[in-house]
Amino acid sequence: MNGRVLRELVAAQESGRDVVLATRLGDGAQELIEAGRGSDGLGVDGGVLADVLRVGESRTVETGDGPVFLRPYIRAPRLVVVGAVHIAQALVPMAALAGFRVTVLDPREGFATVERFPEAVLVKDWPDRAMAGLAPDGRTAVVALTHDPKIDDPALIAALESDAFYVGALGSRKTQGARRERLGETGFSAEVLDRIHGPIGLPIGARTPEEIAVAVLAEVIGALRL
Repeated sequence: MNGRVLRELVAAQESGRDVVLATRLGDGAQELIEAGRGSDGLGVDGGVLADVLRVGESRTVETGDGPVFLRPYIRAPRLVVVGAVHIAQALVPMAALAGFRVTVLDPREGFATVERFPEAVLVKDWPDRAMAGLAPDGRTAVVALTHDPKIDDPALIAALESDAFYVGALGSRKTQGARRERLGETGFSAEVLDRIHGPIGLPIGARTPEEIAVAVLAEVIGALRL
C-alpha cells in the first residue's frame, strides 16, 4: 500500500467513513473508494462496491483491465431498537455480542435506562425528533417493538425514507395490515411498504421474549449477509 492510499485509509477510519480498498492484481494499482461512489480508475462497478460494503466481505471481481481485489474497511453494523420493552432486553445483548452497535430509542421515563440496557446507546426522545439525528444508513437496521403507533410509526417512516438495510416491526399479520394502511395514507407505495418485515423475525414458532429476540436477530443478520 502506497503512502497516499494509507493516509487516505487512516483518515477514513478516523472519521468513521466506510471505504473499499481496490487493488488491481495485474500491476498492483490501488484506489480507495468511499461508500456511494464508483471506481474512478480501476473500473469497478458501483453496485458491486455497494454489495461489498453491505456484506463486509472481501472478494475478487473481473474488470476490463483484469481482476481487482476488493477489501472493505467498514464500521460495525448498527441496530436501532425502537421501544425499550422485554423483547428489547433480550435482543440488545444478543445483538451486541454479534458485533452490532446498538441504540435503544424510547421516550418513556423509566424504560430506556442504563440498568436495563448497559450495552446500548440510549436515546430518550420521540422518534419523530430523534430519527433524523440517528440518520439510518445502509449499515443500519431498524426494529420497532412497542405496538404503539405513536412511537413505532414515526420511526418506521424515517426508516423507510432512509437506506436502512432492514426495517421490521412487531405485531401480528392483522397488526401489520393496519400498519400498512396507516403508513400508506402518508404517501408510501405498496412496494416501499413491502420493505417492512412484519410480523418481525424468522418464522421459528417463537413465543417467549428471548425466542422472539433470536428470530429477529437471525432475520436481521440474514438481511445483512445474504
